[in-house]
Amino acid sequence: MLSTLAGATRQAFGQSGVATWAAASLGRAFSSLPEPVPHATAALEEIGITLRGGHEDETLLITLPQRPFAATASLPDEVAKSVAGTAKRVAVVRPAFLPYDQAQPHLTEVVASLGPSAVALAAHTQQPAQRLLVDEYARGHGGSFALQAPAAELAAYLNRKSMRVALVPDVAAAAAAAGSSGSRTFMPNSVAAATKLRSMQSSNSVLMVAPTAFGFNEQAAQDNSFMHAAEKPQQHSSLTAQVCAEFAELHRQLADVAGVNVKLFQHHLSHGTPDAVFPNNWFSTHGAGEAAGGVSQPTLVLYPMKCPNRAAERRPEVIQVLRQAGYERVVDMTGHEQHDKAYFEGTGVLVLDRVNGVAYVALSERADRGLAEQWVSSLGYKELVTFSSADCRGKPVYHTNVMMAIGTDVAVVCADSVPDAKERQHLLSKLSSSHEVVQISSAQMDALCGNVLELQGGKGLPVMAMSSQAYHAFTPEQRSVMRRHVAELVHAPIDTLERVGGGGVRCALAELF
Repeated sequence: MLSTLAGATRQAFGQSGVATWAAASLGRAFSSLPEPVPHATAALEEIGITLRGGHEDETLLITLPQRPFAATASLPDEVAKSVAGTAKRVAVVRPAFLPYDQAQPHLTEVVASLGPSAVALAAHTQQPAQRLLVDEYARGHGGSFALQAPAAELAAYLNRKSMRVALVPDVAAAAAAAGSSGSRTFMPNSVAAATKLRSMQSSNSVLMVAPTAFGFNEQAAQDNSFMHAAEKPQQHSSLTAQVCAEFAELHRQLADVAGVNVKLFQHHLSHGTPDAVFPNNWFSTHGAGEAAGGVSQPTLVLYPMKCPNRAAERRPEVIQVLRQAGYERVVDMTGHEQHDKAYFEGTGVLVLDRVNGVAYVALSERADRGLAEQWVSSLGYKELVTFSSADCRGKPVYHTNVMMAIGTDVAVVCADSVPDAKERQHLLSKLSSSHEVVQISSAQMDALCGNVLELQGGKGLPVMAMSSQAYHAFTPEQRSVMRRHVAELVHAPIDTLERVGGGGVRCALAELF
């Protein structure tokens, strides 16, 4: 909900003389600072945003007309007197690394209200040089405001205030879309999710299986052209040790740097599961409200796997842990392995637009069309988009998630891998109707640029997880497009796992909704 400081000032001082009072009094309050740059002299007519997240006191988010260069022990009296209404806290936004002689951005350029407990935040504020800080002041006796917490990073501060944040390229456009939700105006998925009109695309919680008994999987190599032969699983394996070391760094980047909640499991040689590091193929989870309301209750799905040693990854003790997580419905498709030799390998073959309820499937030996249709009907998804895809060697792409990925507002796809022109056009048309699309080449697909996954980071903002190989294979322009919609591109070098296992970072992440 928007609230203007100008309005509050008029309540305190009357309609006339507001601009004169503001300019004079703030000039006195900050007389020790350098002369302001032109646009920072706009006094208190700037828009403030009232934060009402969670159960905390109402907070007024503002920028000061004249740029502050540090937190102060208390708000200047003239500013404090202008804060009328019920706000018990004032949060002053200031730039972290902007040169002293440059004008600070207006609040309306970086944050906009989307309604109760929701705001739009400009994506560029997550770039290091453009970070913004917040100094929080609390109202005391006599209407003064004393400093409570200085120099919090803006996105982290909003998250602590329990605000739902849509990370967008243009906050004004996002606010306009939110204000016209009943019209035909296009609304970004991030805005729909923040305003609770739709479900979230990505999760902060994932299940990972450390490759503690990893080795080359001959069964999977039959139709996975991304794999390269190497040492089979065995005791005292140098390959396993190398992959574990790489994987540990990936875990660190996700859990410690990005703030993703990782549930980490391991496997043993006796399990006979050399590819257990890729758990997203044998199960998926779905929250109530997913697919534009199509998913009616929290759901766990178990999938039929083509390779027997991959089916063995469905360990009873792990399934029991998943069942206890509160999934009210379990859809078990595993019987198709024996009944009709049909396979459908989870979010390896399914790339999901969870917000709008569209399932994308590249048909292959591991992605049966009939099971895809059954899945869409059972889960309550709105639409199924199927196609055939081939790699640069002319072989069918074994899993959809190596040639495309879908985030909240950005998608990555190798359209060149779809040989049929009608299928390719339909795929691109459907993606571009709801996402900004990054098209990658077949060579980039080979570098697993399609095998990326959006997650929710610890600050409540989306991040894109990928391997370092994929990160460096993206062009600077492509990375720039992704950064319009995510706070960070999180990556780690997992070269050995990619080369031998034939899968990348996305394959190693099973989302928990």
